[in-house]
Amino acid sequence: LTGEAGIRQFLDIGTGLPTAGNVHEIAQGIAPESRIVYVDNDPIVLVHARHLLDSASEGATAYLDADLRDPQHILDHPDLLSTIDLSKPVALMVVAVAHFMTDDQQPYELIRTLTDALAPGSYLVMSHATNDYMDEHDLARSAEANTRSGVPFQLRSGAEFAKFFDGFTLVPPGITAVTLWRPEEYRPHPRPEAVSMLGAVARIP
Repeated sequence: LTGEAGIRQFLDIGTGLPTAGNVHEIAQGIAPESRIVYVDNDPIVLVHARHLLDSASEGATAYLDADLRDPQHILDHPDLLSTIDLSKPVALMVVAVAHFMTDDQQPYELIRTLTDALAPGSYLVMSHATNDYMDEHDLARSAEANTRSGVPFQLRSGAEFAKFFDGFTLVPPGITAVTLWRPEEYRPHPRPEAVSMLGAVARIP
């Protein structure tokens, strides 16, 4: 998005522990002036992030202790407002997060609260665990693992995932397995069923 769409602002919700190839490293490697806000509700993640993630001097990064389930808190947070300008396009990244929210937690409404606050020309980037590539054995094993973990989790079909993008313009190749999303550029694992994860990028009008 930094190179193709000219995006210079990123809101990454559900950051996880810092690894190689973080959003700010990639974005600022292309455009050093890029500004990134990371959001996570795990204090261990935030401690590591603040120590390990350094912004380019031309840009900026911020790290919020916040939760997707309270989007207004994210949008109103002073560290977000001092880092990115919501009147200009932002790439909202919700990667491998929404499947930890069951329907009763209203994930569609929460994501829409965030996207409604973004300027035209912003983008929504999402990935989500799916049952599209699972057989009965896989589904049973997934359900058993979820029961043991006690962590809320909901697989969603391609049609259910598509609802997050209602009214938006999907970037080619659209909604597909993450292993098939521009594989010539990213060289992922060749088999969709190996990860059972859908991904998409869409422009917000």
